[in-house]
Amino acid sequence: MADTRALADTRAFRDEVGRWAVGDSGGDTARDLAVGLGLRTAVLLEGPSDFAAVETLAARRGRDLAAEGVCVVSMGGAMSIARYAELLGPPGLDLRLTGLCDERERGFYERGLTRAGAPREDFFVCVADLEDELIRALGPARVEEIIRAEGDLRPWQTFLSQPAQHGRPRHQQLRRFLGTKKGRKIRYGALLVEALDAGRAPAPLDDLLARV
Repeated sequence: MADTRALADTRAFRDEVGRWAVGDSGGDTARDLAVGLGLRTAVLLEGPSDFAAVETLAARRGRDLAAEGVCVVSMGGAMSIARYAELLGPPGLDLRLTGLCDERERGFYERGLTRAGAPREDFFVCVADLEDELIRALGPARVEEIIRAEGDLRPWQTFLSQPAQHGRPRHQQLRRFLGTKKGRKIRYGALLVEALDAGRAPAPLDDLLARV
């Protein structure tokens, strides 16, 4: 089980980095926390749904990332990569950087990491996004089973009745549905990972955890 103090300090580190990234902190507290935690790697993710998926898969595999010197960070958007890479990578705390990005955001990541002098090969690319990867890994029928089990059948049926959804492939409909309500992508980010067969995960997510 993860150490309670380490978890609290890891949360404090994430919060401090968030303040640092928007200019509300000089970074001294983040640096002290990083040293105290023995951090060596920062996993940079675009948003909270990716964060939920990575943390859930790590837990399923018995990984205590905090104890391993790894901190998972939700940046609040792909365009923040340059700032976070500067603060946490070679120009700043000099942590090893890894993470996930969507194919359409690859350019932001490549430019931001290059500017910070951080290697790009430790970042793994999802074809569309991580939700799409998880839906394809599980199959649309299994994802619909999860939606029913979670009590979301009625909103799902209402969504499918919209003219814009008629004739679209089911996996595209599911991906769009997950993003139609605040908090739904985060919740299902964890649920879809929990539904994966043990030891199996979409390649970008699997490769990421294998690298940290």
